[in-house]
Formats: sequence, C-alpha cells, structure tokens
Amino acid sequence: MSITADFHYDFGSPNTYLCHRVLPEISSRTGANFNYVPILLGGVFKATNNKSPMEQFGDIKNKMAYQTLETQRFIKKHELSKYVFNSNFPINTLPLMRGAVFCSDKDYYHDYIEAVYQAMWEQNLNMGDESTIVSVLQNANLPVDDIVAGTQNPDIKQQLIENTTKSVEQGNFGSPTFYVGSEMFFGKDRLRELEEEIVAQQS
Repeated sequence: MSITADFHYDFGSPNTYLCHRVLPEISSRTGANFNYVPILLGGVFKATNNKSPMEQFGDIKNKMAYQTLETQRFIKKHELSKYVFNSNFPINTLPLMRGAVFCSDKDYYHDYIEAVYQAMWEQNLNMGDESTIVSVLQNANLPVDDIVAGTQNPDIKQQLIENTTKSVEQGNFGSPTFYVGSEMFFGKDRLRELEEEIVAQQS
C-alpha cells in the first residue's frame, strides 16, 4: 500500500529546503508520496505564539552554535553541497506562498517549488523582491503572468489562510512539519521517525 504524507512548508525556512532535498531518498526507499501543503509560517507563529529559532535562542550561549553544527552534520550526511544560507534572511514569503497555492493544482507545481527553493537556498537571491521573483519564474519557463495574477486572487489568498489555520488546528507550530495520517513529525531531525512511521503504516 502506497502512503501519502503531507509536508507543510514555507520557502522561508531553510530547514524545509533541506527536507525537500532529502524527501526523494525517503520516497525511493519506501515508495511513499509527499503532498506539499503551502502554509504561511508567520501565520503559524502568530497563531501559536511561536518564534523563529534565531529569535528564541539568539541570546542563549552556545545554542545557535550547536544548531549550526547540527545543520552542517545534516548537510554533510546527505551531501547537500549546493546549500547556502540566504544573506537576505528573513524574507517575506507571502507572495511566494500564494504563488504555491495557485500552482498547487497545476502540472508545473513541483517545477515552481524547485525553482523557488533553488533561488532561495542555493543561489542566494532576494526572493522578497518582486522583480527577482519574476526573473526566477521566467528562467524556469513558468507562466509568470498567470502566477503573479494568481497571487492577487482573493480565493488564493483565502486558501493560504485556510491552509495555515487548518495546519495549526492539526497541531502544527512551525515548519517543516509532516503528517502521516494523524501522526505528526516536526523538524528535519525527525525524518528517520517519519520514515519509520511510513513503513509501519504500509505493513
């Protein structure tokens, strides 16, 4: 039995990029599919009174240094040599996530995801800048005018709000977050447990 796991993501989180790069490995081993669900991380934080790790732990001695070490270990383990921390961080991803909602039922959805992730976390581009977004989408041969217009569609805006609200109602407080049925897994350091749950539900 093939399992579909939901991946609640926001392009603004570097850890969602790192997970995005590793998910094909899990799919290859398990046959699982991943359904990419666009949410707005800022909305999740606001609804749950959460903060980014840099805000939460920036003043705690050694904490951020350890998190950096763990990220370096993850990158080395999975050979993610293209990753660079975006110098424009944090980036307002509202237009990008609305674009993701618009693209989510199109056959080019994953091309959109890949183009944005590459631009954000490999090419160090300022994806909060409208002209940069347009250039990235053009270079990926995506229908730029349709996507940009879609981000202004009230239904698309509302769908992103609903995705975010529903995600919080499911128990989410950040991103990357995964659901295998009703089982929730948060963070790139839970990918092994995520894979184990997929295998367990397949048996």
